[in-house]
This record gives sequence, structure tokens and C-alpha cells, in this order.
Amino acid sequence: MKKVFVKTKNVKNFSGAINNLIDKSSATPKMGLIYGAPGLGKSHTAIWWATKNNALYVRAQHKMNTRWLLQEILAEIGEEIHGQISSLSDQCKLRLKLKPQVLIVDEIDYLLDRSHTIEALRDIHDTTGVPVVLIGMQNSKNKLGKYQHLYDRLSEIVEFNSFSKEDVDIIVDELSEVKITEEAKQIIFENTNRFRQLIKDISLLENLAKTNGLNKIDVKQVKGLKIGQ
Repeated sequence: MKKVFVKTKNVKNFSGAINNLIDKSSATPKMGLIYGAPGLGKSHTAIWWATKNNALYVRAQHKMNTRWLLQEILAEIGEEIHGQISSLSDQCKLRLKLKPQVLIVDEIDYLLDRSHTIEALRDIHDTTGVPVVLIGMQNSKNKLGKYQHLYDRLSEIVEFNSFSKEDVDIIVDELSEVKITEEAKQIIFENTNRFRQLIKDISLLENLAKTNGLNKIDVKQVKGLKIGQ
């Protein structure tokens, strides 16, 4: 499988939203939300964008509290970690004021029942003016609604949608080492609509081609496999 990053419609919308946040005036809130069902490439896209643009990427975890989150942000920045929560918060804000970077917090769903932790992210945004991007599952938009003071700051909201036929074609064409016919790609599209599933499908087809000495995959080969499972 080729090692390339495929720019689907979701990826383009993701990049566009963050660029919009960066370009907003200081008087406009710069918080964003990226949400959607699992398996559509949200985290994969976030890591790619953060690496490419020198952004801070932090992944929330089960039972993560405010102190733990601040420690993760400071570790991502490269700062020494010491002191109480208030000191950690001040350290984060001072560092981001001196050297602004986009802050991306993935798996935000783990934090949605912790109001103090959510409040810490809003405080970082308000104090430093850096864009703060939250990434969550399909219900995260509604759940964030209970934090009205934060929700009102979400000036860019992007939903990751299921892949279109064009997206699937692009993913297959750019990643597959073996040619896959248009008819075969149609079957893949009809049975697969998650990025992780597509990766499995492509790998399966590549192995089939290699084992059988095939230079392309057509409908006959695809119909006999468990595509999308």
C-alpha cells in the first residue's frame, strides 16, 4: 500500500475550518469542533494537519482530569511540568501567548462530563487567542450544547460525513499498489464507508493480486471476498 495522505472532502473541510479560525480577527472566537461517526479519519486527519502545521495535538483519555490534560498540553509544547493546576494553567497560557500554536484536542467526548476541564480549554482560548479545535464523536455537538459559554465560541463546526463515491475512488486509486477497475470500486463503495474498512479492503485486494500474480482486480475477484467486513 502506498504511503500517501489522501485528501478527501472531509479532509478539505477540516483544513478549511482551521484556516478560517487562524484568519479570524482577535474579536472573533477561534474555537472549532470537528465531529462525526467513528472510522471516518478524524484522528488521522488531525495528526496529519498538526504535523504539517506545527500544531499541538493532544488526545483526551478515559478519566482524564484538568491537571492531566494540562500536563499533556505542556508535554506536547515541550515544557517542564511542575506545580498545581493553577500553575500549570498559567504556564500553558504564558507559553501560548509567547509562541501561539493551534491546539487540537482529540477524543473530546472523554471530557464532556468534566465541566472544570472543559472550562480550562475555554480559558486557554480566551486568554491566549490561539485557535482551539475539539474533535469528537457524532453526539459531541449536542453534548457540548450544555456548555453554552463554550458552545457560543464555536465559530467553525465541521461534520465528517460518510465517504462519497468520488472519495472512495480517490482513496483506492491513491493507496492501492494494484489497479482496481471501476466496476470493482463500485462494489467497494456499496459495501464500505469507513476509512479503516477501506484500508483493510485495499490490503486484502493487494494480497490477493500478489498471491495470484494479478496485475489488476476486477469484479470477479471482489465478489468472492468479504468486502467491508
